[in-house]
Amino acid sequence: MIPNELPCCSSSVFSSSSDSLTLIPCQVPGVPVRSGDATFPKAMDNVTVRQGESATLRCSVDNRVTRVAWLNRSSILYAGNDKWCLDPRVVLLSNTKTQYSIQIQDVDVYDEGPYTCSVQTDNHPKTSRVHLIVQVSPKIVEISSDISVNEGGNISLTCIATGRPDPTITWRHISPKAVGFVSEDEYLEITGITKEQSGEYECSASNDVAAPVVRRVKVTVNYPPYISDAKSTGVPVGQKGILQCEASAVPAAEFQWYKDDKRLVEGQKGVKVESKAFFSRLTFFNVSEQDYGNYTCVASNKLGNTNVSIILYEISEPTSSTLFQGPGAVHDGNNGTSRRAVCIGLLPLLLLHLLLKF
Repeated sequence: MIPNELPCCSSSVFSSSSDSLTLIPCQVPGVPVRSGDATFPKAMDNVTVRQGESATLRCSVDNRVTRVAWLNRSSILYAGNDKWCLDPRVVLLSNTKTQYSIQIQDVDVYDEGPYTCSVQTDNHPKTSRVHLIVQVSPKIVEISSDISVNEGGNISLTCIATGRPDPTITWRHISPKAVGFVSEDEYLEITGITKEQSGEYECSASNDVAAPVVRRVKVTVNYPPYISDAKSTGVPVGQKGILQCEASAVPAAEFQWYKDDKRLVEGQKGVKVESKAFFSRLTFFNVSEQDYGNYTCVASNKLGNTNVSIILYEISEPTSSTLFQGPGAVHDGNNGTSRRAVCIGLLPLLLLHLLLKF
């Protein structure tokens, strides 16, 4: 079978002198072409359908027509009511005095091309041509795999898509800080990548035939740790104290704690070391005088390390009198004497009030 041709018998149309069939050469596909009488026979304009749909090809005729046929390039599809084509998808819709129509079902890309309506009238063969255009939904056939890169490196992402017409490719960074598209091409190049450029990148392929198709690529940017939060803490003797160190890193940082040059480890008496992905916590359950001092939090991964000094210092425990006074109260050592003087001064007034009442 010739490529891009329906599996039908060899092409021919009715000759003007006999019932024999003569070959009609194909002309350039595209705009409909007519020969002979410009108004007869009359075929459709170009027909556009989506892949998988049905295409109907109509040819208007009149009572002057004695013979009629539909051809695809060099192959006869139908001659009158007789099917010459072996393709079961091609069916005859109508053969009347005014219209001769066929339908191609489940259209595919190889069906695209010129179709010819050929008629014979008064011993003069005439033809009219229509071009079938098949549209195909976009499909992403190749896309980059997820990628990991060190900060400052370069990456190239690829997204290849097919479709008819050719789809438009766009890349978008899926990030709250990202605005608009980062590329309108099959290839996305990023040089000197930063950690803020990590995340998912979405490739979209669209050609208005169907909804855009999207695929995503995850870009991981590795960078050494940096400590984002660490504060010194004051705790009274005998109370619970916590020192915390937060660090951002990819891969996640590993934490170590030191006091002077001595490393603190989990299980050490009275101290708990707890480390998660982005922070580490040092807990003292019963702070003693020996616990006060300077502590160093070290965060490290394969790309580097950083550290910060945190101080656990002593503060005075609030007294009961301070608690009763409340925040901002001013403590006065003669306060008790002053209250007694106020009470003695009020006693004569109280006695006078009772005498007047009775």
